[in-house]
Amino acid sequence: VHYLVPDDHHDDDDRTVHRRLGLAVSKSVGHAVTRNTVKRRFRVLARAHEDLLPTHCDIVLRAKPSAATASFASLDQQIAKAFATVAHKVAEA
Repeated sequence: VHYLVPDDHHDDDDRTVHRRLGLAVSKSVGHAVTRNTVKRRFRVLARAHEDLLPTHCDIVLRAKPSAATASFASLDQQIAKAFATVAHKVAEA
C-alpha cells in the first residue's frame, strides 16, 4: 500500500476533497478475468474500510499474485490492517 496525504501548507484549488483509490494489478496475478475479480474485491474492501483513512488521502493498492487465490476474508483482514497502519502513520506525522 502506498499513500499520499497532500501538504496542508499549499492553498491549491486543485486539491482533492475526498479519498482516491488506485489499483495496480499486473499480469502476474492472472488472466484478465482473474485480474478484474481481484480489482472488484479490492474496490469493495476499500469502500468498506475507507473511514479509517484521512479525508485528503490517495491510496494505491498493489496486488501480489497470491491475491488471486486469497479468500475474501483474508483480503478483508489485510486491507483493514493496511488502512489502519496508514491512519496511524498519518496521525504520527
